[in-house]
Amino acid sequence: MSYGVVGGLAAPPLNSLSDGGGGSGGGGGGGGDSIHLGNTSASGYKWRLVIAYEGTRYSGWQYQQSPPTIQCIVEKALTRATKLEREDLYLVGASRTDTGVHAWGQVAHFLTPFNYDGLESIHAALNGLLPPDIRVREISPAVPEFHARFSVKSKIYHYKIYNDAVMDPFLRHYVYHSVYKLNTLAMREAAKHFTGKHDFSAFVNASHNDRSPNPVKNIFRFDVNEMGALLQLEVEGSGFLYRQVRNMVALLLQIGREAIPPNIVPWILATRDRKELAKYALSAPPHGLCLMSVKYNEEHLQLPSGCPATSHGRHHTVRKCKLPFY
Repeated sequence: MSYGVVGGLAAPPLNSLSDGGGGSGGGGGGGGDSIHLGNTSASGYKWRLVIAYEGTRYSGWQYQQSPPTIQCIVEKALTRATKLEREDLYLVGASRTDTGVHAWGQVAHFLTPFNYDGLESIHAALNGLLPPDIRVREISPAVPEFHARFSVKSKIYHYKIYNDAVMDPFLRHYVYHSVYKLNTLAMREAAKHFTGKHDFSAFVNASHNDRSPNPVKNIFRFDVNEMGALLQLEVEGSGFLYRQVRNMVALLLQIGREAIPPNIVPWILATRDRKELAKYALSAPPHGLCLMSVKYNEEHLQLPSGCPATSHGRHHTVRKCKLPFY
């Protein structure tokens, strides 16, 4: 697909992105930002979003109408804010998080045929249109080389476990409750076996979204941190297969319960057989998992010239209080 360039940003021709209907070529800015119209038939601008969401009531990130997904809800907000069709926006996410999984640092990009003078108003407009359990934390211009999914260097996930007899009710939607006292030393020893480049075929569930996934992934680190009753498992890798993190966590939980020894990890990895893992552990529940951040090459995060600065949101101020203090 060829990309045109205007003001240092790139976009595919709009007719190559539509499903034959030819999306709207113009568009108003979100929330009153002024815009500069480019050549909408051949070029456009790319924008990067950092998105946080509480995934409890959503069927993951990947687009589908019912039950609702994060991508579907974000696209609806973008179409209203930009006056463009979803086929023209070409929204792409960094990670296809599963049903019930949360995110603090999901990254996505979208395209417009026009530039913005400033991003604070479109930022406010998006968050005004989104439900309260989804928030755009940041919006910035992106260089043509940036791609939310294919430019990824690594992803960081957290899995939180509450290891006490009684669960903290305020954490119930975000933390898995283990009533078994966990041996964290054994879990740390086992987690070390995951680091490095391995074939993770034994830790992947079948998914219709993956046509021919490469099972070899590089895990840079896998930390087990204790914070009182809260146990935080933090894993960073070049990428992850479908339910890979939850399957690794499930095995670590069994090791922490001292049901199996830490050295079972390299043995299961060597089998490359999901059925072998299933003999010892099932996937950990999704609500304990959170995509914390996505890392990219620094050159892909440079702001292009001729475009507005990054928006981190806008504070409102009250210049004069109309109510007296008592």
